[in-house]
Amino acid sequence: MKNLKKQDPKIYNAIQAEIKRQEEGLELIPSEIAASPAVIEALGSVMTNKYSEGYPRKRYYGGQANADTIEEIAQERAKKLFGVPHVNVQPYSGSPANLAVYVATCQPGDTVLGQSLTDGGHLTHGWKASATSMFYKTIQYHVKSDGYLDLVEIEKLAKKHKPKLIWVGATAYVREFPFKELSRIADSVGAYLAADIAHIAGLVIAGAHKSPATYAHIITTTTHKTLRGPRGGMIMVTKKGLKKDPELAKKIDQAIFPRLQGGPHDHQTAAVAVALGEALKPEFKKYAFQVVKNAKALAKKLMQRGVKLVSNGTDNHMMLIDCGKGRGLFLQEALEEAGITLNKNTIPSDPSSPYYPSGVRLGVPFITVRKMKEKEMEKVGDFIADVLEEIKDFKFPAQKEDLKKEMVTFRKFIGKNKKIKEVHAEVKKLCAKFPLYKK
Repeated sequence: MKNLKKQDPKIYNAIQAEIKRQEEGLELIPSEIAASPAVIEALGSVMTNKYSEGYPRKRYYGGQANADTIEEIAQERAKKLFGVPHVNVQPYSGSPANLAVYVATCQPGDTVLGQSLTDGGHLTHGWKASATSMFYKTIQYHVKSDGYLDLVEIEKLAKKHKPKLIWVGATAYVREFPFKELSRIADSVGAYLAADIAHIAGLVIAGAHKSPATYAHIITTTTHKTLRGPRGGMIMVTKKGLKKDPELAKKIDQAIFPRLQGGPHDHQTAAVAVALGEALKPEFKKYAFQVVKNAKALAKKLMQRGVKLVSNGTDNHMMLIDCGKGRGLFLQEALEEAGITLNKNTIPSDPSSPYYPSGVRLGVPFITVRKMKEKEMEKVGDFIADVLEEIKDFKFPAQKEDLKKEMVTFRKFIGKNKKIKEVHAEVKKLCAKFPLYKK
């Protein structure tokens, strides 16, 4: 980065500080992962200079031979990995990919069924704060008290509202998705079933989670998270999707370009292709299964220490800790003080609000890439439980207007707390044994 260091030292220094933060801390946000050096090189390549409106061999601009080659390689690798006949690798990210599914399958005002955000669903599956609820009639389904999807409710809602599109997939759901059961429900009302596997894509292609390819008509995903690529998105049309509508692949492509996006990010496509190439290697399968092993080991340790987990465990890469009413922010900030990064998150039937939720969401893909295994998960579990114990006396105030004052007191406390400082030192020692990138 010598050119950046010389030309813009402020940005260079900020990037170096971020490298240090990632190296010395435990990144437990489930949607984050360390991309490989090869992916990062492709993302920072001269492909960022090119403009490629359209699709391979059908571009609007000249000079596309290399861009075409890269996009076709990405498409073919994705088809092989996911077992689907059609892939669009141009979505800028997951949310644009999901919006394209609406555009391809629905008309404004059509009914759509998706998982409630507070029950672990994604904004773009029809949550009230999303633009998707402005243009479509969105109905939300929920999880049961045990944290599993309420299939009885989903079927009742589907029969009552006859949705055009049903979403399965989430941003904070810790159990395996029942693709087969939801496929039956969607078929019974003539709906498209779209599986948003953004979080579990890497697990799916490795066989560490069931694949929706047989059951869904459309699959969307991001390319970061467990897939270990750059920030990007993909939309896939399955054999079942083409059987329902032979024009579905064409409709998806048109929804991305020209309806929603302009030229694709060629440097991003190149990095996606590299990540998909890495996912074809045997080592990737070992990594994906280790992710699940690590998540189960961490969940077990946390529960042994008395930490309350939503649904008492996990089937994938993430967990949800129930911290008590409105206390997710407290645990997030206390752990960050200890060098552990995760995010506050709602829990099912949350007694508080999405702004001050009662839980935190954590996952293990990032630290699994660092080669940590079950033994290290026990240490991580102890770190989290120790910090949670230190802040047990802090509660979400009864009056919301008292929160600012409470947070001032809380932040002073965690900044001086001896145990939290000890945990931070132990976190640094652990991370030093598992370097993020080999020097």
